[in-house]
Amino acid sequence: MSSPGSVRVGLVSDTHGLLRPEARAFLLGCDTIVHGGDVGAAAVIAVRGNNDTGPWAARLRSTELIRVGNVFLYVVHDIDELDIEPAAAGVRIVVFGHSHRPSIEDRAGILYVNPGSCGPRRFKLPVTVGEITVSPHAVQARIHPLID
Repeated sequence: MSSPGSVRVGLVSDTHGLLRPEARAFLLGCDTIVHGGDVGAAAVIAVRGNNDTGPWAARLRSTELIRVGNVFLYVVHDIDELDIEPAAAGVRIVVFGHSHRPSIEDRAGILYVNPGSCGPRRFKLPVTVGEITVSPHAVQARIHPLID
């Protein structure tokens, strides 16, 4: 649950049709849930990933721009396909997936967040979800491991 005046955004990516119970529990109380692609089934706010090819995925766009609190968040599945200059577009946070590698990086005031994958384990990568908290004066991100 978010604190007064803040918005809690749950982040998932690369579920490939598997939304683990641990991920569902972590997402409880989120104000918004964003999916970074390779959904494998319907989601809340999602972008189309390279594996989202079925008829159900036709409604998914390759990018999404959403306002969360007082900031703009841009979602793209593969960071190599980022088609905007975030600072010029007024974007504060870029959420992506594809690599299954969780990461948080601040680049010149833009927060880049990959929540990793909470779907089927890939190689020896961790199974994770992410979270962004947007308050009137701050933006924070964290990665939450689900299983070792």
